[in-house]
Parts: sequence; C-alpha cells; structure tokens
Amino acid sequence: MTAIYDWIRDTLMNLAFEGTLPLAFQYGFVINALLCALLIGPVLGGVGTMVVTKRMAFFSQAVGNAAMTGVAIGVLLGESYTEPYISTFSFCILFGLVLNYTKGRTALSADTLIGVFLSISLAVGASLLLFVSARVNTHILEAVLFGSVLTVSDTDINVLLVVTIATVLVGVPLFNRLLLASLNPSLADVRGVPVRALEYVFVLMITILTVACLKIVGAVLVEALLLIPAAAARNVIRSMKGFVFLSMAISTVSCVAGVLLPMQLDLPLPSGGAIIMIAAGFFVLTFLIRVTISRFREAQP
Repeated sequence: MTAIYDWIRDTLMNLAFEGTLPLAFQYGFVINALLCALLIGPVLGGVGTMVVTKRMAFFSQAVGNAAMTGVAIGVLLGESYTEPYISTFSFCILFGLVLNYTKGRTALSADTLIGVFLSISLAVGASLLLFVSARVNTHILEAVLFGSVLTVSDTDINVLLVVTIATVLVGVPLFNRLLLASLNPSLADVRGVPVRALEYVFVLMITILTVACLKIVGAVLVEALLLIPAAAARNVIRSMKGFVFLSMAISTVSCVAGVLLPMQLDLPLPSGGAIIMIAAGFFVLTFLIRVTISRFREAQP
C-alpha cells in the first residue's frame, strides 16, 4: 500500500507545483489527511444516521474519552505513542462491550448510563495523559484530543482503510435490520431479527470507527462528526435514503474542507476543529432552510 500512497502523493504534488491544484497539495501530510478525510467522511456520515436514529449520540464521545486512556496505557506499556493502536483498540473495545452489557442489565436509562461511563472515561483518560505527559511530546497529546493533519502517517491510513472496509462490509448488509431493531425492537424480535446481537455489532462498529478517526478528528470531536452531519440532514430530509446520502455528503464536504481551508487561508486551526465548525455551518444552514419552509407553508392559505 505504501507504493500506492507514494504514487498518489507524487502525482498530486506535481500537479500542485504545476499550478493545477492548490498550493496546499505540495505537502505530503496534507494529501495524507485528505485521503483520511475521503475515507471517514462518507462512512461517519452514513453511520451517524444510525447513531441519531438509535439515540446514541453520546456513546462515541464516551469511547473517544476512553481512547485517551488507551493511548496512555500504550505509552506506559512501551507502545509507540504516535501509533498506539493495539492498546487503544483493545481498551476501547472492552470499554464499549462492558458499557453495552451494563446497559441491558440496569434500570438506568441509556443516556444516564452513557453519561456515567463518559464521566469515568474522561476522568481516567485525562489523569493518565497528564501522568504520561512527561514521557511524550505534548503536541502528540493535542493530536489525540483534537486531531492534526501533521501526524497522519501511512499506518494511520491503512488502519482507517481496513476499518472503513470492514464497516461497509458489515454495516450495509445489516442496515435494514439495524434500523428495524432501533425503531421497533419488539417487531424486530418477532420477525426473527437478533436484536441483542445487532446491538453489540453496532457498538463494535462505532468503537472501531471512533478509534480509527482519532488522528484526523480527535477524541474530543469525533462524536460531533458522527452527530452533526446526520442532524443537519435530518433538518431537511424525511426519507431514509435521502437522509443517509445527504448526511454522507455533508460529512465528506466538511472533512475535505476542514483539511484544506486552514492551509489555504493560513488559519491556526486544528483539522478536527475546522471540520466540526464547517459541519456546524451546514447544520445552521439546514435549520434556517427548515424554518423558512415551515413559515412559508404556514403562510399559505
């Protein structure tokens, strides 16, 4: 895969030097970030529609906070602090499975339980990161929290590519059953849909996506990229098919623009923050469109 990435980078960089592409394409790390953006944009936009439907908006935030703990554990165990994927994936998958297992065996509402786990993961993650901060460059920790185009490597792209392919191969065939299990679990159970098993599948999907997206979006903001494009699409679209595709489009445009605009405009913004602010702009736009349409309909005789 490295040879393919090198060919893509060389081709785009040559086009930038010739003036065909913007100057930002002269830098290899920008192209790496764009490759990640083109992967995470559609998949997070699509999965985000299910997150909104299942009302699991804070679950990915809890996993993102848990990822900070995973990174810190990796550093303590001697894993590379730039690519601590073994410890991060292991801890976050365990965290997600325990959360989902607990949710099915408590009288607490799902949002309350997720809030409890989110608070615990944030406290433990922040404490451990401060503990290991003397061993690593503080900019690495900032990249984990908020994302950074400067730290995206071929390994990060490979991990993201594998996770994206796995998510598509699992999520697309199961989408209708996941949707039915979300909207009407009783009906799904009557029709033979394994509701409990699909719940674990979805939790694993969100967990591995969250971890894979840390470098480009950041632990603090990955939940927003799952939620905001889907919420923006829901403002103006009612059909499920249109909802999914518009969410994917908003997420992809936000990711690409969030990588390129700070470079082109020389803005001191982390890529994750820029991506979320652009997605938030789409949300405001679709909200205004919805309000305008509603007022227009009310004014009709």
